[in-house]
Amino acid sequence: MAAPTLGHLVLTHLLVALLGMGSWAAVNGIWVELPVVVKHLPEGWSLPSYLSVVVALGNLGLLVVTLWRRLAPGKGERVPIQVVQVLSVVGTALLAPLWHHVAPVAGQLHSVAFLTLALVLALACCTSNVTFLPFLSHLPPPFLRSFFLGQGLSALLPCVLALVQGVGRLECSPAPTNGTSGPPLNFPERFPASTFYWALTALLVTSAAAFQGLLLLLPSLPSVTTGGAGPELPLGSPGAEEEEKEEEEALPLQEPPSQAAGTIPGPDPEAHQLFSAHGAFLLGLLAITSALTNGVLPAVQSFSCLPYGRLAYHLAVVLGSAANPLACFLAMGVLCRSLAGLVGLSLLGMLFGAYLMVLAILSPCPPLVGTTAGVVLVVLSWVLCLCVFSYVKVAASSLLHGGGRPALLAAGVAIQMGSLLGAGTMFPPTSIYHVFQSRKDCVDPCGP
Repeated sequence: MAAPTLGHLVLTHLLVALLGMGSWAAVNGIWVELPVVVKHLPEGWSLPSYLSVVVALGNLGLLVVTLWRRLAPGKGERVPIQVVQVLSVVGTALLAPLWHHVAPVAGQLHSVAFLTLALVLALACCTSNVTFLPFLSHLPPPFLRSFFLGQGLSALLPCVLALVQGVGRLECSPAPTNGTSGPPLNFPERFPASTFYWALTALLVTSAAAFQGLLLLLPSLPSVTTGGAGPELPLGSPGAEEEEKEEEEALPLQEPPSQAAGTIPGPDPEAHQLFSAHGAFLLGLLAITSALTNGVLPAVQSFSCLPYGRLAYHLAVVLGSAANPLACFLAMGVLCRSLAGLVGLSLLGMLFGAYLMVLAILSPCPPLVGTTAGVVLVVLSWVLCLCVFSYVKVAASSLLHGGGRPALLAAGVAIQMGSLLGAGTMFPPTSIYHVFQSRKDCVDPCGP
């Protein structure tokens, strides 16, 4: 079969990125819209605690996927992905008209519609990692990086939409008596939460349409239902040299073909054990980085940033979300295949994370508060921390691609379990014991 054209490859990369965009856009959109909806829902600012529990319950979707694989072995991931996308689109579309509806539960009003639909979306998003990643095992490794790029956009685009909406805009008015700051004046949003959810629905519809386009673009894909060690689709660049390079990239933890020339491959327990050790290490790295980026650090982001002002907080959220796609672009050009290099990068990310954790612990009066240097340091630390961890996550997943569908399925489970453990670890200190202290708007608790 003739090699595909450049336009065919670019279109495939675009469709894969759009597929990744729909993986977590729904839950990320719910989180960034919380400052708007809490003003109208009975739980108030206790709603994030409820939402954390709801998102954790979304991991029950892993059991549903496991049951599907038992009842329908060899059916592939097409149906589960389509179910995930339908749940995401329908759930977000229903949020637009129903999010503000409340009902009495145990004698108190609660946001039944909002929390129920949030659970549906959490089930869909948590299931996406264990369905989308195995699906990508049938494509060459570069497309996996396009998927993670799109997954980064699933966090960035809702943030940008919320900024356009004007979420969290306020101004401190001076009091007429002594000239100190008075109570904060909150500016109304440019459009309501319902419009935000309709726009989010449009993003999810685009992602679902991209998956259907991907199936049409790759007609041979449904026939590949088992996880092989390498890609089986002719999507490489023309030429024997490029094909060999792509094969080596697809199997980074196995012996290159050039070294195995003239030999007949057979069962090698020692090599298998080495691959297993490498695979287990990469899965552990994925779980740790996911625990930090999806659970531990997001729980303290407001505590570490808000003492330096709302501008610092918004810059950290938006630029931090942009760091994920940036890391994916970097991985497309330069991919670290060294386990020692990935460990070094992880330690560097943990160093930035430790600094941010110290700022959160010292809130509301961390070092350099009220200075430009403090704002620059906290924003830069968030960007570099998320960029490094995102790169490690993409590189580890790309190396696991050589194990085919089972390895990427294990990668999806590791990401979800790490995220769950990270969120569960931070729930007691943030929501029960209140270890971290937030800074109130227009109040200076660090003054003389």
